[in-house]
Amino acid sequence: MNTLTLPTFDDVAAAAVRINGYAHKTPVITSRTVNEEFGAEVFFKCENLQRMGAFKFRGAFNALSKFDTQQRKAGVVAFSSGNHAQAIALSAKLLGIPATIIMPHDAPEMKVTATKGYGGNVVIYDRYTEDREQIGRDLAQKHGMTLIPPFDHPDVIAGQGTAAKELIEEVGALDAFFVPLGGGGLLAGSALSTRSLSAGCKLYGVEPEAGNDGQQSFRSGSIIHIETPKTIADGAQTQHLGNYTFPIIRRDVDDVLTVTDAQLVECMGFAASRMKLLIEPTGCLGFAAARQMKSHLHGKRVGVLVSGGNVDIARFCSLLAA
Repeated sequence: MNTLTLPTFDDVAAAAVRINGYAHKTPVITSRTVNEEFGAEVFFKCENLQRMGAFKFRGAFNALSKFDTQQRKAGVVAFSSGNHAQAIALSAKLLGIPATIIMPHDAPEMKVTATKGYGGNVVIYDRYTEDREQIGRDLAQKHGMTLIPPFDHPDVIAGQGTAAKELIEEVGALDAFFVPLGGGGLLAGSALSTRSLSAGCKLYGVEPEAGNDGQQSFRSGSIIHIETPKTIADGAQTQHLGNYTFPIIRRDVDDVLTVTDAQLVECMGFAASRMKLLIEPTGCLGFAAARQMKSHLHGKRVGVLVSGGNVDIARFCSLLAA
């Protein structure tokens, strides 16, 4: 790990230039009801309104746009439960690069359908019995493709950091910032932007209670590997942080928090009914944690990164009705 060259905020700034004109500059939304509930100013960075419905487009496009001629010809391979899959497939389509995506058999059907719709060649695996990373490495070696993982890659991290960069540049310095945490690409990238643009901000990563490998890793000082967690937050069903993401998170993040699936559902319902936002369970991680901590946020300027909105409507309704 000591030999790795970690990305910096300069890489985030370069990524912002690279994705300009391709990624949406997503809106920042406020809610009077939320502000009154918190006694604070709360700013929601709505990556659910990003291209393909999630922040993942930023990192994927940044990484693929740096491919050389041979890499573009051979193609890209990626593994993902859904949002990275769609991001790679769409980015590859825009750049004229063949894409193969490894997806779990229980991935949300709308995410599989969208990935295929963007032109991705989908390979299905069982997330509970097979190793997606090994499948990806094998395919890359066999066909000469470049493997772009969903979070543990410097170009992916730099691209993801552009969302926080946009937020802070638009609304100004924050006192607290809540960011969803799966494998750590979004949180690590957000940390690079936050420490450069709002140094005094308390930065929190948030993951599902059932899959708190990031929290364990952060507090123990070493990467902890867990079994695939069972949670409705499918975008955070990761088993461990990455060799690139962990040292940045360990260095720059203030704490890692957890929330329950029930709290995610509550926030999904609130966002839909009061804010008119359709947010997937993973996308509500930051909001749910901020609500838990609202008694400590009075008078503060609070950022909440909404990571995605790719949730099947039938699934959305069934979760709220349960």
